[in-house]
Amino acid sequence: MLRMLKILLIVSVASWGLLGVFNNILDWGGTTGAVGATTSMATFEGGADNWRATSNPALILAGALFIVFLKSSSAILCLTGAWQMWIARAGDAAAFAKAKTLALAGCAVAILMLFAGWIVIADTWFELWRSEVLREAALDSAFRYCGMIGLIALFVGMHDE
Repeated sequence: MLRMLKILLIVSVASWGLLGVFNNILDWGGTTGAVGATTSMATFEGGADNWRATSNPALILAGALFIVFLKSSSAILCLTGAWQMWIARAGDAAAFAKAKTLALAGCAVAILMLFAGWIVIADTWFELWRSEVLREAALDSAFRYCGMIGLIALFVGMHDE
């Protein structure tokens, strides 16, 4: 039963990544707009005048591609890992543990994207924490997703008897 739940949780992380990529691509203007609003620091008073603020289109594109690429990578790793876990579900503990590797890597990639992209770069470097407009929409969501995916990874990574 626990093995099935672990597989379903990994599939849910993959679904989060796939739906996120779908929405990021479908609303590419919104994706680049969110990155641009972050890097321009224009959503809070005095931010746009800061020396770190930039509206460089190449940087905005790189940020948007970073999000899409890492969400895609996370989803693919999680789906592949979930499939391997499915195949190993009736095997011994060592085989099931080995099957978790890609799934856990997918979770790690998602956490990396959320933490490095939103917490380190957006929040710390571009001071997004000052923005009343984006704080809840971007930072709170990133923290929530990062926390849930981290908890899922810890649960899935636990030793199976």
